[in-house]
Amino acid sequence: MNSLHAQLLQLAIATPLVAALIIAGGLPKRFAVKLAGVAFVVPALIAAWLWQQFPAEGGATYHYLSNMDTGLGRFGITLKLGLNGIALPLFLLAATVGLAAGLYALRSGAERLKLYLMLLLIMQGGLLGVFASVDIFFFYFFHELALIPTFIMVGIWGGRDRNYAAMKMTIYLTAGALLSLLGLIAIYVKSGAQSFDLIELKAALAHQGLAPTAQKYIFGLLLFGFGTLVSLWPLHTWAPLGYGAAPSSAAMLHAGVLKKFGLYGLIQIALPLLPAGAQTWAWQLALLAGIGNVLVIGFITLAQRDLKQMLGYSSVMHMGYCFLGISCLSAIGTGGVVLLMVAHGLSVALLFMLATSVHHRTHTFDLAEMGGLAQKTPVLAACFVAGTMASIGLPAFANFWGELAIFVALWKFSPGLTAVAVAGVVISAIYGLRAVARIFFGPPSEHLQQVMAQHPPADLGWGERLPALILLAALLWLGFYPQALSRSIDQALPVGLASVSAGSVTVSPVQP
Repeated sequence: MNSLHAQLLQLAIATPLVAALIIAGGLPKRFAVKLAGVAFVVPALIAAWLWQQFPAEGGATYHYLSNMDTGLGRFGITLKLGLNGIALPLFLLAATVGLAAGLYALRSGAERLKLYLMLLLIMQGGLLGVFASVDIFFFYFFHELALIPTFIMVGIWGGRDRNYAAMKMTIYLTAGALLSLLGLIAIYVKSGAQSFDLIELKAALAHQGLAPTAQKYIFGLLLFGFGTLVSLWPLHTWAPLGYGAAPSSAAMLHAGVLKKFGLYGLIQIALPLLPAGAQTWAWQLALLAGIGNVLVIGFITLAQRDLKQMLGYSSVMHMGYCFLGISCLSAIGTGGVVLLMVAHGLSVALLFMLATSVHHRTHTFDLAEMGGLAQKTPVLAACFVAGTMASIGLPAFANFWGELAIFVALWKFSPGLTAVAVAGVVISAIYGLRAVARIFFGPPSEHLQQVMAQHPPADLGWGERLPALILLAALLWLGFYPQALSRSIDQALPVGLASVSAGSVTVSPVQP
């Protein structure tokens, strides 16, 4: 049975990649669209099945393990796949957002649709591979595989300033990826292990340890490398520009899933392998995230008048909460980060998709040129309001549980930074509700009246409604039943930290 599940995990990753190769081979457009649709659905179904079959008390260990010879065994590199309690929620996120982004792309009417779908499938396969990789070489490789299509899609199908945005994203993300790679190689070299296998690296470091000074410098490399990829302030400026220019499906996958690569790396690799390094950098990270990401970027978000730019800055701001949770060095904070990563991925993907739907009906992203759209598009308005409420952290949505756990951990770490984080919630409520009011309520602007006179806006069709409902259903499901993911997360958190399940707090043994 476990062998079957391991094969299903391989199939989930291989399906979009193989489909992209077949489409690149010259498959006619009508068949390419159908094949792409199947390739987006299959991983989502497999991810749901693997989640349902995941052992109730097995989050601490990897399941569905498989080893594939790559011919690089003498360098300690093998394609080893598996899921533990932290990887499983992110794998499920990648499959869910990938399904929604793929369904939206199929009905997008994009020029050169075959190429668009091929790049999106490569991105999807890479994302699934990131969270299923046990070997940290392939963890990095799959990230790069998913990242390259992003640059191409922004450059070809992007909006305003797309060339500048693509170039800036390339420079920042390449620099961040190289710093991360140096940190990962340093872990391998210093561990004395004969493999990049994360399980073997943990065993080797547990046996011989690593000097605090070495941990400090290696954790610093990973922090600023991964931090650049996640848009840690002040290394964030690529993100709002890139998301503002990116086509919708690419923005959904990058902001919703790929951006979580750095946070996942810190939690899955850096924290358990470099605990002394994490303690050294905890306060610096907390100050950068709290003052920079939450407060400074929060006020910048308030000043935005472009809907997509506002969502881009909002995404950067919310990454601050994740970094704050990590800086607490407690399981309640780290567990909250994993929950918030999943919740934010769903909500930001939903809002980027709906922002494009708004643009299709108003022909603008300028909030001052909108208004009164709710009367013409009530379903669009309802979905956008729900996505905004989720992003703010309203109870009944998944984001609430992640933010609550982070705030509890942060209060024990620093009451002052907790006040900063709570102020950030107020700021996000202001810009989120103001955007809802300007887009959907009040009298329509003169610009919008002219647009509606020539092109009366229609409500969401099923090509837009279905992906929106998938993301909303996931947000509400986790909002009402967070234990669906929190149990496995608890068991996988590093030993020595207090453990949390949504709705209850327990304490795990402390490692001497």
